[in-house]
Parts: sequence; structure tokens; C-alpha cells
Amino acid sequence: MKTFFATIVFAIAASSCSLTSNTIIKPKDNFILGNNPHRSFKVKLKNVSNQKLEIHQAPINGGSHTYITVLPHEKAAVKVDANTALVIANKSNDTTSVDLKVTGDLGLSMGYQK
Repeated sequence: MKTFFATIVFAIAASSCSLTSNTIIKPKDNFILGNNPHRSFKVKLKNVSNQKLEIHQAPINGGSHTYITVLPHEKAAVKVDANTALVIANKSNDTTSVDLKVTGDLGLSMGYQK
């Protein structure tokens, strides 16, 4: 019986692990999440700025796919494959902001790139 309860507690704790962030992206800049070896992860995001954001997935061994445009104050959910980065691009001349909630593998690199 102890093993059963320990398994339930572990499952609940593991499912509640997430990363929540408000990320600022400078004009003409990209925020890149997961540009390192990792398992799959999910991102729920909300564009909390007045400019549109462009999002796509970029496998760490090259290429890109699954392009999405997120309009101001719009929400989106993305499932990102293992060993694939999520790129959030601010192509505007204004600073933008995005609320992120990341679940799954949280051992993700985070950085900016022009």
C-alpha cells in the first residue's frame, strides 16, 4: 500500500512541474528555447504585446517547421519534439513581451539571437 501511495504522490509531483515566465524580446530579436539536446516539451504562451510574434520549431540538427503567427493578446499552445528548439521571433521595431508556461522536459537552454 505504501508503494501505491508513493507512486501517486510522485505522479502528481511530476505532472505539476512547470516553468512560468514573462519574457521580453527586443526589436528584431529572437528568443530561443531548447537549442540543446532534450526530451519533448509543451509551451502555452500568450502574446502580451501590441505586435505580432512569429513562432517556429527548429531541430538542433538543422531546418525549421511549424510556423505560427501569434497576434497581439492571442494565446497559442505548441508541442515541441525532442531535440528541437522553439523560436519566438519579434520582427517588429518595438519591444514585445510573451507569457510562457513550459511543461515536460525543463532542462532547456534559453537565449536570444538576432
